[in-house]
Amino acid sequence: MPRRFAVMLAGAFLLPVPAGAAPRGDITIADTAVFPENIAAGRDGTVYFGSAAKGTIYRAAPGASTAEIWIPAGTDGMKASLGLWVDGRRKLLWVCAPGPRATETTPAGPSFIKTFDLGTGAPRVSYGFEGGGRCNDLTIAVDGTVYAGDFSGGRVMRLKAGDDTFRPWAADPGFNAPDGLALLADGALYVNTYRTGMLFRVPIMKDGTAGTAVRIATDRAFGKPDGMRAVGAHTLLLAEGEGRLSEVTIAGDKATVKVVRDGFADNPVGVAMVKGTVFVAQAKWAAMGDKTKDPGSFGAVAVPYGPAR
Repeated sequence: MPRRFAVMLAGAFLLPVPAGAAPRGDITIADTAVFPENIAAGRDGTVYFGSAAKGTIYRAAPGASTAEIWIPAGTDGMKASLGLWVDGRRKLLWVCAPGPRATETTPAGPSFIKTFDLGTGAPRVSYGFEGGGRCNDLTIAVDGTVYAGDFSGGRVMRLKAGDDTFRPWAADPGFNAPDGLALLADGALYVNTYRTGMLFRVPIMKDGTAGTAVRIATDRAFGKPDGMRAVGAHTLLLAEGEGRLSEVTIAGDKATVKVVRDGFADNPVGVAMVKGTVFVAQAKWAAMGDKTKDPGSFGAVAVPYGPAR
């Protein structure tokens, strides 16, 4: 496997729970009307949530069962926070911050990907999306290149070292609402599509350009695939909005899908791995669209999961 991806994956692997250690339980967000769209975790076990409704960022300290407000709504102009990525090397939290959705009378607002200092939460740099679009999720390679999905534009965007904006990198007619992104040991970027339930591999060529996207044949259909993380050289964990946490094992142009847990009632949208536990965030979209419904509390369900294959 290419060395840069071997290093990256080593950082993404789940670590076994130390002997005698109790597994970490569910995490509750100490706020109302959160509607988280994604979740991320640092190597120290800190867990972060975004808010599609407010733009707030929440943080649960290592081992904590409660996530508190860390970056208040409106910081650096952020109205919504979707995809998250913890960049330990640069000590940054990267956040997809889409603009307002289009209405009958107004166009959609511009999307940005914003960075915040992992120590203080202070805003750092804000990067735009060339040509517009709506950022949804992102992932970062070991060389620092950032890849982000343009949910509305059907593209994958890229930020190289030294760039001041995200520029188009890959597009394909099959990219209908690209959502979760992940890098595997074969040196390719994997992209799922929320609306059509597909999974694609996009090779990263030696010069950094995108190769031809290849659809991966899965042994069962996905139901609204959303947040996705690499947990092994050929293995992904995937939150399916229809109610499942699934393990996807890639073999060439095919993949085997195994349900890790079924029966989530509130729209799984993202996964974060901490040692022997996978945290699954749920959005509760139905309650967001119906103000007469009480959504109750928000947070992440803890699911035991062994070391990566």
